[in-house]
Amino acid sequence: MSALSPAAKRGLGDPVLAELVTVRASQLDHCAFCLDMHLRLAREQGVGEQRLGLLDAWEEAGDLCSERERAAPALTEAVTVLAGGASQAFGSGGGFVPDEVYEKAAEHFGEAELAHPTGLIAAVNGWNRIMVSRRVAPGGYQP
Repeated sequence: MSALSPAAKRGLGDPVLAELVTVRASQLDHCAFCLDMHLRLAREQGVGEQRLGLLDAWEEAGDLCSERERAAPALTEAVTVLAGGASQAFGSGGGFVPDEVYEKAAEHFGEAELAHPTGLIAAVNGWNRIMVSRRVAPGGYQP
């Protein structure tokens, strides 16, 4: 995961989008440490408070998000909540990324590039689970 996270971010090529993905995954996973860290990193990348505050409601954020920035949190939600949740919202019953989410992401990232946000989501989900299970408190992130 230590190698996958930075490689996926580099491959994504958009540090703002990478932090929005990691923030959204950390919100869904309820990881206070990772959420605190990635909010800080997002702000360092120039993401404003309005965009960060509306990330939890990205579907309704209007012009604050491009179509690519809408595809990323949709993919993040589907990959993060594989065992139901987001997948059930699309009528699939859970267990996989819904076709419409995958197709929209592939449209904006391309088949080859799609590995980067998917790898980043998988890595941050792993980190979230480690930090939550170890009860690591927010505020201790040191770059």
